[in-house]
Amino acid sequence: MATPNGLRVPCPQAAVARALLFGLVLIQVAGVAGTTDVVVAYNITWKSTNFKTILEWEPKPINYVYTVQISPRLGNWKNKCFHTTNTECDVTDEIVKNVNETYLARVLSYPEHTSISTVEPPFANSPEFTPYLETNLGQPTIRSFEQVGTKLNVTIQDARTLVRADGKFLSLRDVFGKDLNYTLYYWKASSTGKKKATTNTNGFLIDVDKGENYCFHVQAVILSRRANQKSPESLIVCTSHEKGLSTELFFIIGAVMLVIIIFIVVLSVTLHKCRKVRAGQSGKENMPLNAA
Repeated sequence: MATPNGLRVPCPQAAVARALLFGLVLIQVAGVAGTTDVVVAYNITWKSTNFKTILEWEPKPINYVYTVQISPRLGNWKNKCFHTTNTECDVTDEIVKNVNETYLARVLSYPEHTSISTVEPPFANSPEFTPYLETNLGQPTIRSFEQVGTKLNVTIQDARTLVRADGKFLSLRDVFGKDLNYTLYYWKASSTGKKKATTNTNGFLIDVDKGENYCFHVQAVILSRRANQKSPESLIVCTSHEKGLSTELFFIIGAVMLVIIIFIVVLSVTLHKCRKVRAGQSGKENMPLNAA
């Protein structure tokens, strides 16, 4: 029997297809809606000193979590600090694998109770970071110093890093070699006029004035860098000649005392002899004349 013009008979297959399409749209909408309260990280910065490297960002999450990924410039992403509520992540173990490499990190934001997302989470990229060129130099330490006569000998302690080679941790000198210099600033303790000396080793031997106390501090410098070249200055230390001066003064006082004692002894002996002579002369004068 023919159907009246203008009427359509519903197709079961088409209805099912539309239902599936509608359900998929709802799933997608629900997935997107689940990320509406997620905030993309910002102010992503690298904090690195002597290759100890922390990635930091903002804001503190509420009802969502972060995952950090890090990669060499031409490498694959590696997850770090998975689903964390912290706003920092230690990535030292990744960057010390090759401190001359350039790294990129990104911070992904996930709803708090989501383990697998059908939608790519929002994320933000960090600036690029090259450890050899950008890690800050820590404050150097003066290991020892000695002033003998007109020479001042100063030795700098090499800081240890988390960079490894052949199963051992390397020092700054091991990593930078002759590219690492130290500058020594020194001055007489009684004045403010500073002098400086530079070395690409860990020791200084400089000429000073004998008997003068000196104060000094050191600063590390990476010559090949255009920026971030210098470390903070070390603590100021000073030499002291109090013990030396006391010893010299002791010998001077001893010598003077010895001269005084000798003088007193000589004077006493002389006076004693004079008294004996006078006593002898007086005895002769008082002696009676013998009878003729």
